[in-house]
Amino acid sequence: MHFDISNELPKQLQAMFEQESGANNAISAHADLPRRRFLKVATISGFALGVYPLIGNAQNSQDPAAAKASGLKAIEQPAAFVRIDKDGTTTITINRLDFGQGVQTGLPLILAEELDADWSKVKSVHGDSNPAYVDPVFGIHLTGGSSSIKNSYTQYRELGARTRAMLVAAAAKQWNVDASSLKTQNGIVIGPGGKKLSYGELAEAAMSQPVPENVTLKDPKNFRLIGKPTGRLDARAKSTGSQQYGIDTHLPGMLTAVVARPPVFGAKIASVDDTAAKAMRGVKAVIRIPVDRGGEGIAVIADGYWSAKQARDALKIQWDNSAVEKADSAQLLVSYKELSKQTGKLKFNDDISSMAAAPMKIDAEFVFPFLAHTPMEPLNCTVAINCDKAELWVGTQMPGIDGLAASKVLGIPPQNLKVNVQMAGGGFGRRAVPTSDFVAEACTVAKAAKTAGLTAPVRTLWSREDDVKGGYYRPMHVHRAQIGFDAKGKIAGWDHVVVGQSILAGTPFEAMMVKDGIDSTALEGMKEPYEIPMRLSVHHPKVNVPVLWWRSVGSTHTAFVMETLLDEIATMTKQDPVAYRLSLIGDQHPRHKAALQLAVAQSGYGKKTLAKGHAWGVAVHESFQTVVAYVVEASVKDGTPTLHSVTAGIHCNLAVNPKSIEAQVQGGALMGLSMCLPGAAITLKDGVVEQSNFGDYVVPRITEMPKVSVHIVPSADAPTGMGEPGLPPLAPAFANAIAKATGKRLRELPFKLA
Repeated sequence: MHFDISNELPKQLQAMFEQESGANNAISAHADLPRRRFLKVATISGFALGVYPLIGNAQNSQDPAAAKASGLKAIEQPAAFVRIDKDGTTTITINRLDFGQGVQTGLPLILAEELDADWSKVKSVHGDSNPAYVDPVFGIHLTGGSSSIKNSYTQYRELGARTRAMLVAAAAKQWNVDASSLKTQNGIVIGPGGKKLSYGELAEAAMSQPVPENVTLKDPKNFRLIGKPTGRLDARAKSTGSQQYGIDTHLPGMLTAVVARPPVFGAKIASVDDTAAKAMRGVKAVIRIPVDRGGEGIAVIADGYWSAKQARDALKIQWDNSAVEKADSAQLLVSYKELSKQTGKLKFNDDISSMAAAPMKIDAEFVFPFLAHTPMEPLNCTVAINCDKAELWVGTQMPGIDGLAASKVLGIPPQNLKVNVQMAGGGFGRRAVPTSDFVAEACTVAKAAKTAGLTAPVRTLWSREDDVKGGYYRPMHVHRAQIGFDAKGKIAGWDHVVVGQSILAGTPFEAMMVKDGIDSTALEGMKEPYEIPMRLSVHHPKVNVPVLWWRSVGSTHTAFVMETLLDEIATMTKQDPVAYRLSLIGDQHPRHKAALQLAVAQSGYGKKTLAKGHAWGVAVHESFQTVVAYVVEASVKDGTPTLHSVTAGIHCNLAVNPKSIEAQVQGGALMGLSMCLPGAAITLKDGVVEQSNFGDYVVPRITEMPKVSVHIVPSADAPTGMGEPGLPPLAPAFANAIAKATGKRLRELPFKLA
């Protein structure tokens, strides 16, 4: 996901943010937790801050005068984020979903740095829909846009510094000395004469100290944790198979549901014979329900997944798709190509009049298919309803918005509904759906089960086939570019048209991010950082295919177009592709220059002799304020392209955890490779998705993974986004290497060499 917003939010989106922020009225007073209320959430275990069930009790016992805020927002106070037990164990709550990107280590690392905690005693847990856990920049519960570390860097530093100050104040009071005379180190406060008190010993007393509004943060040169390669806190659990995900939720008496969804999006049920399904062992109910996009489906609820799935397979359903559009990929491609020949809504309208007289020209058409997210953990959501209260267990990127959707479906007030964020096995945007499709569906199933007399919690589980066929996809796109330039590569004009669905149309984000009919996510990355005259326009056709952001969003296709075309110009004008890019970048974009030069230097580009048939490929792209440059080595044998090695130059400003960044880039490069492989496409015929599983929707295997070496440009500036930027430059760098080796320019993903 990519969000680029100003401080002035449009009224529609602001209303949504305010609705979410105020939803949990029963706990919203926790947004301002002064010292006296701090005391009331104390527990005998020590400095136990943020114990969710106790917050309401603390508030109910407060008189209005005492409830007046200290001036700090919930997101700025340690109460919901830090717990220090008497043995020194420090548990830090993260305000994000961790679904593989490592924020359950990165965010605690930041807080522990300013806290001067003993890292060997640090643990982390997920937050929930508590208002304290909203994104401090966007104001809603959100994991997306590679913003977790970027947006919460200062927030978590201040949380750590405030907690440390309270511990120091408690020690100063006990020793009757000035707090400024004390220092902290590795979970210990050190006083005059070498006296020491551990954080665990001070925890309870520290709770009586005021929460400081202003704190002094460390000079980065004094960091002892930030910037050092650090193993993940969940590494052991994940490597031993003991890590629990949303799909592993097990509650007493829990039932499992699967849903038969229409094969054409939005279709209805004409008739159903559920006799065989109801007669199967373990089946508790077979219920007709509404599903996403106005369609209908059948929920099968049973005592386990296999029973539910077998019963679903036994359903005999006749579908009515007469009232919905039946999208067809082949037909869409024809219409998109025709549309690309016309100027659309203008994003850039530079003067390109001199293009007609340019001595050299490129006329290119690019095609990008629909793509599925296919996280390794399929979608799931567990719902427990208890009278007028409910709890959800789900790996979600937007627990606040999903909580509001659940509240609406269940008819339960938001303050009586809790969303427990679970570790998720991937997502890539699929767990951040503005319609809350899979969460709303799970709540619909649970409500229907309750109506049918089933009082147990219900886990609605998607199969891999459900996931591949069920939407939401990266939109299909067609690009058309006409470029005029001279023998030195100076571009006289670039006329560019993009055709593809808007992922924001009809969502709460439309008011903010669709301006003058242009979805900004579809064009992000175009032109930048190159100073070239460009007329850029876009068409957003409406198609009955649900679409959504896909890891790195618009950059998944714009980077490919920009970086392969620039490479082609360099080749046609007999220039080195690295030197040509650097000449266009100039001195106006030093981060791009530094990243590219680092990748080039570390790869041996231009110096190392490659094996026969091997070739270099280069690409550089900025997304989410981070620049990634790739220099790759590739070859083609018997018509099959092979990626041998990838050298990355990264400029993400301060690297909080270089080890995590390395893993993110490796994962991003692998996902970028997935776009290139034959079979990596979602196609539709007569409205039906033709793919169903990894047998016909291709993802890379371990044998296709190249060697990836990651190098980071040193910087002390505040960190930028790192979850997604590793993906966009891989495909164009790979394509450029193939072009060098074969002389064939690739205009389509996945690659077609024939």
